[in-house]
Amino acid sequence: MTKINERVCPVALSGSLDNSIRRWLQNPRKILGPYIKEGMTVLDVGCGPGFFTIEMARMVGKSGRIIAADMQEGMLQKVKEKIKGTELEERILLHKCGENNIGVSEPVDFVLLFYMVHEVPNKEHFFNEIRAILKPNGQVLIVEPPFHVSKSAFEETVRKAREAGFAVVERPKVFFSRAVFLKKS
Repeated sequence: MTKINERVCPVALSGSLDNSIRRWLQNPRKILGPYIKEGMTVLDVGCGPGFFTIEMARMVGKSGRIIAADMQEGMLQKVKEKIKGTELEERILLHKCGENNIGVSEPVDFVLLFYMVHEVPNKEHFFNEIRAILKPNGQVLIVEPPFHVSKSAFEETVRKAREAGFAVVERPKVFFSRAVFLKKS
């Protein structure tokens, strides 16, 4: 991961990441439905206020688990407030990332990297760390915003993921985004 800087969305703006308009334009169930299955262990890196975390926790069911990882304690507190007193509390593990690593060692089936890879300075290390915790045939969905990430910068990210041992499976359509679905090879 990286130190909190101007490239990382501040907690004060987290409301812009989780609202009904975004839910309509970037519906978590529609985007993740083809990939998330009941019983999976899913890592949501850069979970922010839990826009995708909450719905993924419903999708994995009682036998599944979500690791909501963020480097900002304030974002993790937002997720904690949303799930407090619900059955989702037992399915979602909140994890604070380090400055230069994710720091998760539990094997996972799926990793969501939504609008955050552009914030990572050492992508080689980042993808190697993800590959190390993915189960065999593990999957990764990378989605980046076109207003922060040019087409060439996105292709460079895909290249670095391939070099770390991932194969491109498809390039799903996600509203106002660049996206790639990868599998551990």
